Amino acid sequence: MTSFVRSTGLAAALISIATLQGAAGQQTQQQPQQQPAPPPDQTPQPPIFRTGINYVRVDVIVTENKSGNSVADLKPGDFDVLEDGKPQTIDTFKLVRLDGGLVEATKEPVRDYDEESEAARDDVRLFAIFLDDYHVRRGTSLSVRNPLSRFLDTQIGPTDMIGVMYPLESTSSVRMTRNHDAVMKAMQQFQGRKYDYTPRNEFEERYANYPTEIVEKIRNQVSLSAIKSLVVHMGSLKEGRKSLILVSEGFTNALPPQMRNPNAQLPGYGNPNAFNPGAGANDPNEDRYQFFANMDLESDLREVYDAANKNNVSIYAVDPRGLPGFEFDINENVGSFQVDSQYLNSTMNTLRELAENTDGRAIVNRNDLDVGMKQIIRDSSAYYLIGYNSSQAPTDGKFHEIKVRVKRPGIQVRARKGYWALTPDDAKRATAPPKADVPKPVEAAISAATARPSRASVVRSWIGTSRGENGKTRVTFVWEPLPRLPGDRTAAGDEPSQVSLMALAGDGSPSFRGRVPEAPASPIRTPQRVSFDVPPGKLQLRISVQGTGSQVLDSELREITIPDLTAAQTMLGTPEVFRGRTAPELQKLKSDPNAIPTAIREFNRSDRVVIRVPAYGPGGMMPTLSVHLLNRAGQPMNEVPATPSPTPGVQQIELPIAGLAAGEYVVEIKATGDGGEAKELVGFRVMG
Repeated sequence: MTSFVRSTGLAAALISIATLQGAAGQQTQQQPQQQPAPPPDQTPQPPIFRTGINYVRVDVIVTENKSGNSVADLKPGDFDVLEDGKPQTIDTFKLVRLDGGLVEATKEPVRDYDEESEAARDDVRLFAIFLDDYHVRRGTSLSVRNPLSRFLDTQIGPTDMIGVMYPLESTSSVRMTRNHDAVMKAMQQFQGRKYDYTPRNEFEERYANYPTEIVEKIRNQVSLSAIKSLVVHMGSLKEGRKSLILVSEGFTNALPPQMRNPNAQLPGYGNPNAFNPGAGANDPNEDRYQFFANMDLESDLREVYDAANKNNVSIYAVDPRGLPGFEFDINENVGSFQVDSQYLNSTMNTLRELAENTDGRAIVNRNDLDVGMKQIIRDSSAYYLIGYNSSQAPTDGKFHEIKVRVKRPGIQVRARKGYWALTPDDAKRATAPPKADVPKPVEAAISAATARPSRASVVRSWIGTSRGENGKTRVTFVWEPLPRLPGDRTAAGDEPSQVSLMALAGDGSPSFRGRVPEAPASPIRTPQRVSFDVPPGKLQLRISVQGTGSQVLDSELREITIPDLTAAQTMLGTPEVFRGRTAPELQKLKSDPNAIPTAIREFNRSDRVVIRVPAYGPGGMMPTLSVHLLNRAGQPMNEVPATPSPTPGVQQIELPIAGLAAGEYVVEIKATGDGGEAKELVGFRVMG
């Protein structure tokens, strides 16, 4: 219902499974207060935006050596900026000072536009927490909840915006929010799964029986691609400094011999070293194995911190292990301290690498996480935003070092170490003429179809309209429970069992009040529906989701406009979408006039999908329907036939899902007749 961080981190991993599967065989053979005014000598400036492909932006944190307090009285002339040792001319300069306190006109983002407009404000600090359950053990995930909760309670201010994301989530489901309760709920579901290869969803089942090394590589790609998507999303929301808190125990593409099982679901089976604690100790071949296994990982890490630098996101890596003595538990049978220590240091170094290359901090190897996390707030509260156009204008795809110096003794200067230049192909694409814009209605249809609920949501809902009786419009409300996400520890009593619905007309008078279903059911596994007639005009819907224990799990307030479908012109009701799993189920849906539509708009190619749409013309005449399948850019792909449904006046469209590649599509439904033309768009996504 309520959503709070959009692109997905699964795409790269899905593509890589086929490649890694081929490698698996080889591997098996081998083994209300005003914002404080700026200082008198600091003139407020408008937000700084990138001015070209050679524009470089650097955040510089300047503090006193002794006190650690920020230095806020510097001028552009106090700074020297060098790129590859060559002085650069500062083009833009701004001191940013924020405290997260109350400011005027703040509001809670509920739509994409609200999120973007609020996050872009100069007086707003933007944070995201990435809970990497793939790379955190269950015990440490439980222990880090309290420091994260204290950080949210004591450090995040009322103006600050924060979002939470997990590896298997899409950024379309992550909402930057000021609703601390929703953020807290998402964090309290954090449950680590490091070295636990039990599949918990359809995606994981695809590679569940691969060798453990392959599973680890896929998990790395899922997490790192999701992190990259998140930093790109954060960069699209705000120009200034942003902070990403990465809760992880680090990454590795290698495993010790004792854990290199041919089948991740069969620990020890077929692994000759499974019960040899000394395997791998003092073995130069193992050192060589670790080196080559992690070469690809280094490239993936570079892509992440390169994206973070381009989007001005600093990564703060928080290792929930505290002061770890070992990387592996006793049941994993790694008896060599040398081997264990190598893997432990390797994972911590990946966290340091991400932090140091993005001007963040690695909060690792320390028991007091609170102190380190307070520094995140200090870094985000006072810094200089400096921009320059590179005098070298490199397009060589290489790393270019940046050094920032301040002409004043007794201070410490922190800034990112450099950036990776565009390649010639990148530069060509960046300077190419812009492509034709996607039509706004097509973009809106795709956005509605791909927007995902957050972990705090428990149901998905859909609202449609059709012609009712006595000049009224029939409103149909459908809801269905969301599948549980990996790591979700929702108790059985917290499952949704009933939705209370109240509809109020524009003048506040009640139009409908009821429960769906009328008697609570446990558990709800299928879509639930209720229909009622209301006069055209403004309508407010108050929705409350109740659990099996009668507690309120979620609530939402929607304002919608009910159309008048009795006018003497060609009109379409809201298209309904139905999904079948098998061919017999599809035939049953097509012949059942009382079938309940689904609120889901994401399908596998094995699904059978049918759309029904009511069409109205003057004098009861049925208009002519033409249906086209459009690609993501709104370009027609092919025509889809419409046939009569079991309900009079309703046409039925069967979508050719099986032949479509993974991606987003739109069904364009046009009705033409004596009363003119009407059009409806239905967006959907094919997952694979």
